[in-house]
Amino acid sequence: MVSSVTNLGRSGVYDWLIQRVTAYVLALYTIFLLGFALTTDVNYDSWSALFGQTWFRIFSLLALLSLGAHAWVGLWTVTTDYIKATLPRFLVQAACGLAMFVYVAWGVQILWGL
Repeated sequence: MVSSVTNLGRSGVYDWLIQRVTAYVLALYTIFLLGFALTTDVNYDSWSALFGQTWFRIFSLLALLSLGAHAWVGLWTVTTDYIKATLPRFLVQAACGLAMFVYVAWGVQILWGL
């Protein structure tokens, strides 16, 4: 079994579970947004009203965190499978982790105005 400090779930079963749960969250979020766009006249006022509701901000935050976790597990798997040398793999994983951290922090700032 591959054991690494850079994987999120610390084992293949947990990584698999993280992928599945986050995929469901992202699918629900996408379906909701598509339904909203198809059934509502989307303009600034309706969009602002949607994002002004606390439950939707929490749902968006959950989707944002799910996207980060889903992407990390996927990128960790790909880099572990295809980049065999330790230093280049670590550098790619560090760059991906830093980018995901920045995107999640930026998303939280956009959602909550922090």
